[in-house]
Amino acid sequence: MFQIHRKELMWGGRKLVLETGRMARQADGAVLVTYGETTVLCTAVAARAPRPGIDFFPLTVNYQEKTFAAGKIPGGFFKREGRPSERETLICRLIDRPIRPLFADGFRNETQIIATVLSHDLENDSDIVALIGTSAALTISGIPFMGPIGAAKVGYANGEYILNPTAKQIEESQLDLVVAGTADAVLMVESEAQELSEDVMLGAVMFGHTAFQPVIQAIIELAERCAKDPWDLPAEAPEVAAVKAKMFESVGSELREAYRETVKQNRYAKVGAVKKKALALFADQPAELAVAGGVFKDLESDIVRGNILETGIRIDGRDTKTVRPIVCEVGVLPRAHGAALFTRGETQALVVTTLGTGQDEQIIDALTGEYREHFMLHYNFPPFSVGETGRVGSPGRREVGHGKLAWRAVHPLLPKKEEFPYTVRVVSEITESNGSSSMATVCGTSLSLMDAGVPLKAPVAGIAMGLIKEPSGFAVLSDILGDEDHLGDMDFKVAGTESGVTSLQMDIKIAGITEEIMKIALGQARDGRLHILGEMARALDASRIEVKSHAPRVTMITVPKEKIREVIGTGGKVIREICEKTNCKIDIEDDGTIKVAATDSADAQRAIDWIKSITSEPEVGTIYKGKVVKLVEFGAFVNFFGNRDGLVHISELASKRVAKVGDVIQEGQEVRVKVLGIDERGKVRLSMKVVDQATGEDISKKAAAEAAAEPA
Repeated sequence: MFQIHRKELMWGGRKLVLETGRMARQADGAVLVTYGETTVLCTAVAARAPRPGIDFFPLTVNYQEKTFAAGKIPGGFFKREGRPSERETLICRLIDRPIRPLFADGFRNETQIIATVLSHDLENDSDIVALIGTSAALTISGIPFMGPIGAAKVGYANGEYILNPTAKQIEESQLDLVVAGTADAVLMVESEAQELSEDVMLGAVMFGHTAFQPVIQAIIELAERCAKDPWDLPAEAPEVAAVKAKMFESVGSELREAYRETVKQNRYAKVGAVKKKALALFADQPAELAVAGGVFKDLESDIVRGNILETGIRIDGRDTKTVRPIVCEVGVLPRAHGAALFTRGETQALVVTTLGTGQDEQIIDALTGEYREHFMLHYNFPPFSVGETGRVGSPGRREVGHGKLAWRAVHPLLPKKEEFPYTVRVVSEITESNGSSSMATVCGTSLSLMDAGVPLKAPVAGIAMGLIKEPSGFAVLSDILGDEDHLGDMDFKVAGTESGVTSLQMDIKIAGITEEIMKIALGQARDGRLHILGEMARALDASRIEVKSHAPRVTMITVPKEKIREVIGTGGKVIREICEKTNCKIDIEDDGTIKVAATDSADAQRAIDWIKSITSEPEVGTIYKGKVVKLVEFGAFVNFFGNRDGLVHISELASKRVAKVGDVIQEGQEVRVKVLGIDERGKVRLSMKVVDQATGEDISKKAAAEAAAEPA
């Protein structure tokens, strides 16, 4: 019934198994990939005919994690998997980016990749397995995919690279890098690093590229046994060449002139007018008009790319290495805990930091187990940032991906939670965009965090590099514009400090780039990054010493573990009462660490005193400040130690005889008392007369001497 084909190899010390023919046999391509005990089913299906009337490739990638893969039942009311998590969305992008450039030019058939995690051993991550499975499924499907590709994860510890580090190894690694590519070149890189040098980062990329070559060979050998007949490649419409020649002759010079306009909106207006004129040339020729839009894009690309390669001058008049003018401002919002406005050319990010407590941490329910995240970075890209109208709603894949890229860039520089016990949320609102808003987010986040008083190890900045590559040569571009991103061949983003790289992301639109190009791009990016850091330092070059006055201040105390239950109280009654009456937020950890957060230091001290009164006993002979809570005939009850009350007997109110308690003190009055003793039932005896009520000085010896001097 089944015609199963398998390919096995030892890779990175574990067995990698590619299998097809047993599951999902109606898909165009389906491969079950197992690495260790992590298993992912990858399928590829494409429509048999192109979608009419489109000029782009409709590719959809879905990556989904089934909780049964780790022996878990989903949380929540419905007890089933719902919308994609942030991790699933990021891995969808991770798969999409290296495969998209390898589909045949002109292929417009709707194509869908689905990668489903069926088993997870909690050691071998499923992202690399899904990438390899996707490559294999496409390679055997017959769909015009110019692969296969391979992928690998690279760690770095003790001066050595680690191939496909386990979950435990990655925690101890200075690097978490994913690289994908063909046998000849690199297509995609995604990474987080602990301020590593450009040479180490480049070495990691090339190490991974070399390491996945056996995987590519295994996919080829599997395809030789079972690949389906290849689909016919899409043929270029015969009208294209004639349309391009006529269009270039008619509007070529005007389009070239339009691209000499250095202001984005003016340039778009001029290019739009030229396009309208170009399409009008074929208004009465339906076949030619159908391809004219795509031809105009090709003509734009030829002119922009040719100008850069021939003259070294870019659309906005810069050379290939110059960074656009930068303006940095901090403290731009009066009530924000930290805020920065970072402007680079026509790209602008308003980045705001909010400090919270442990109660604000994000709880993440992952296959590998539940954990809490105390640093969040959210990126928003409203349509007005590019002068357009559009839908405003929940974040899409692009927003999630850009936010995570900035998160990776900043995360290695944050202080440990024990050193800075806050939950930190950063929101980047892109208010203008013309190229690399994600790197503007990195720069703005660094400034915003420092403005909020978060003690970063060092300021961090990011820059996006581009590439124009033709048979005649190539040019690497620093700080690319939006048009250079769309019409170029590479989006290479590098973030880091003066000391080294913290994040690197690369996407390629061509069949890959060489080590030489990557080395040039990394070197040029370092120069640009140092320049940007210098501009940022003009606004703020280090974290503020204290958090803002309206931000919560967190104080940590430690209590015995056995006292935690008493602080919480039955059903949380005690801790709720403390929070309500002191206006504080209180987090209690299992080891006895208690964090008290309040904007008013007096409120925080009240809460701390209250907690200490529960977890410790007042000391005999110690003087405390308290408040009279009740008067009785024989004395007064004083609240002096958190919620602890004691009795000041009428004879201890004053050095002279007191006839009536109300003659000396009143309810609500603040007094100073000394603990005289505590009986076996916990009742506390207090004295006021042995304490100077003005200074708090112990005058017991003086009072005793005066009493002895009085006549009998």
